[in-house]
Amino acid sequence: MADSPIPALSPYPIRTTHVGHWLRLALERFDERVRILMAQHPGAPLALANLAGRNQMGAAHIHITRHLAHEGARLTELARSAGMTKQAMGTLVDQCAAWGMVTREDDPLDARARRVCFTEAGLAWLHAYEESVVQAELEMRQAVGDQVSTVIAIGLEAYGAA
Repeated sequence: MADSPIPALSPYPIRTTHVGHWLRLALERFDERVRILMAQHPGAPLALANLAGRNQMGAAHIHITRHLAHEGARLTELARSAGMTKQAMGTLVDQCAAWGMVTREDDPLDARARRVCFTEAGLAWLHAYEESVVQAELEMRQAVGDQVSTVIAIGLEAYGAA
């Protein structure tokens, strides 16, 4: 069988014009704005705000804040919710535990299991996260307009639920 030639690249810049590309850029911008707002939030624990402000805490660390249930969760549940491997989430949990955001506690339902739970500082961080998300959404709404923002939210919700 003869080697087939490499097909010519499309003259259309699909790699940087498809909706997935724009979604990724928008998410990066949104997550970065949330991180900045959290670093400046007056209720955020100073040590965590300092880490966020020096860009030592990134979107991956904020995944824990976004996905950890208020009552805590097993590492496998947390990883699944965040769309990460258990090993990657374990590394993030270790870092966040060292920062005082979370702890690993015995699971009351299964003596063999451990749960990742927010500390008091972690709950304050969670509150700062919630307020920062509201502020970032308001800023996005102001940037693109109420109608566009509403259409984006409805469309993404429908697409994500499908």
